Amino acid sequence: MDMNSISQHALALYKAHGDRAEAEAARHRKLCEQRGRTAEAEDWRAIRKAIRTLRGPNES
Repeated sequence: MDMNSISQHALALYKAHGDRAEAEAARHRKLCEQRGRTAEAEDWRAIRKAIRTLRGPNES
């Protein structure tokens, strides 16, 4: 998946799930790994990273 698609997926997931988007991406990654879909799992890992960037730093 190219970076533009990853960014689009991350933004859509963040708009749909808010702060739970990162957890959703992690859940999808885990499911893909369990099913042996390693390339798709890597895409979800990249989407999760993009969501983390969208959210910005955690407040303390």
